[in-house]
Amino acid sequence: MSKTLVIILGPHAVGKMTVGQELAKITDLRLFHNHMSIELTRKLFAHSEKEWSVLNETIRKTVFELFAKGDFPGLIFTYMCAFDMQSEFDYLQNVIDLFKSNDSNCYVVELCADFEERLVRNKSENRLLHKESKRNLEWSEAEMRKTSEKYRLNSYDGESLPFENYIKIDNTTLAPDEVAKMIQTHFAIEGRKE
Repeated sequence: MSKTLVIILGPHAVGKMTVGQELAKITDLRLFHNHMSIELTRKLFAHSEKEWSVLNETIRKTVFELFAKGDFPGLIFTYMCAFDMQSEFDYLQNVIDLFKSNDSNCYVVELCADFEERLVRNKSENRLLHKESKRNLEWSEAEMRKTSEKYRLNSYDGESLPFENYIKIDNTTLAPDEVAKMIQTHFAIEGRKE
């Protein structure tokens, strides 16, 4: 059975998880959004403690290995990438290499949206339901602004990226199910089996 890995990249509140949820509905892929490991890790360790990173990375590594080597159709993983850091590309390439070495098709999707639209999405019911750490809206919005100033969270238009199968989508005015369908169609990902 050929497996599939879809990595969805983009800044805070761009819709990575929500698009991933919609893509999981129309395919047999399972969603592992980045906050699934973050929310558990933060219940045990402060972000400043070294154990925070150790546990977060251990959870992710284990999930990747189980899906890459197991008998599953595939995985959707969401990640906020700093496009100005080579270590981020190295990390993503390691994940891709793991899946490729286990006969998987690997696809990378980058989402971008206007900052004002992302501020609105930051308060959405679905986001706050699945991301407990984002429920302090004042802190969350400040974190969005601070991180966006510190890192480049989207690629430049036309920038050469090290991904073999890649698409960039501006989803400022697109519904999540529309974006999911665009991804499925672009990469010819099989639909859900009954």
